[in-house]
Amino acid sequence: MIKKLAALAAAGILAITALTGCSSAQSSAVTSDQATAENPMVLTLAHGLSETHTVHIAMTQFADEVKEKTGGRIIINIFPNGQLGSETENLEQLQAGVIAMTKVSAPGLATYNEAYNAFGLPYLFDDEQDFYQVMDSQEMRDFFLSTKEDGFTVLTYYTSGARSFYTKNKAIREPSDLKGLKIRVQDMKTQTDLISALGGTPVAMSYGDVYTALQTGIIDGTENNETALTTGKHGEVCKVYSSDQHAMIPDVLVMSSKVWDRISPEDQQIILQAAYDSTDAHKVMWDDAIQTAIQEAQDEMGVTFVNDIDKQAFRDATADMVAKYRSEYPGVDHLLGIIEEVHEKEAGNE
Repeated sequence: MIKKLAALAAAGILAITALTGCSSAQSSAVTSDQATAENPMVLTLAHGLSETHTVHIAMTQFADEVKEKTGGRIIINIFPNGQLGSETENLEQLQAGVIAMTKVSAPGLATYNEAYNAFGLPYLFDDEQDFYQVMDSQEMRDFFLSTKEDGFTVLTYYTSGARSFYTKNKAIREPSDLKGLKIRVQDMKTQTDLISALGGTPVAMSYGDVYTALQTGIIDGTENNETALTTGKHGEVCKVYSSDQHAMIPDVLVMSSKVWDRISPEDQQIILQAAYDSTDAHKVMWDDAIQTAIQEAQDEMGVTFVNDIDKQAFRDATADMVAKYRSEYPGVDHLLGIIEEVHEKEAGNE
């Protein structure tokens, strides 16, 4: 509790500093209707990524476009590198009205809306193209804007790639290859349930502890997108990356409902369009980052990429898990229904 209060206080102090330091104005406009270039509405966006991360760069573009399209009436100040706390703390700050926006992994919102558990489930999407078609659909955008009563509104998403298994020396071509292996997962129920369903032993730990855990044998492998091999240097230890692509978990850009309600409909549309534009820009940056990571991992780290994966066997092994989540969480069933609706529409257009 003390740590939580300290994080809220720190966020509040930095937010006030942002307000007083952004211009000569003595205070920030409370609503976008009241805002002018001389006395803008100032919004704080906090996240835990570095300033070189593609998502941070995309959000910087988002902030720049909002400033330009509103004539400087709305200013977004970004605090990266976890300056205002962890992802969980940022969400608490957003709910308390201390910050206006944050970027989180989509399943992190399940605390406030159970439907977001769905984004942690395996094989929701067939491939990257299918992922983009669903996430860019009007149906998904309507869902993102439907959670006002839960205290937040999702403006857009950013891909974090496809998550696959990688180990020191063993290829994971089918579920049986995971039997007896200790696999690191994020501290997320859907991920621990996934590894258990596939016959492995899930070990929840923070990303920063993974390298040492791999080195010392505490874990036999882990799962992530290809950039973890290079940026996290996991490719120095793990030499086999099996592209099973069991999950595509989006990051989402979230705004407090309290703040969203203080923005005029016209300015809301400017913000949404800027958010969508940043997502499109991020797709290009992400694709370049993945290709660069694969090349570096192969050429400089000696990592082998395995692509002959029996994905249907993985889908079959996790089908009961997905069905259980649909049964236990009505919100998950609702969101999966939206995804299925988009799939049916796309199939009808082929």
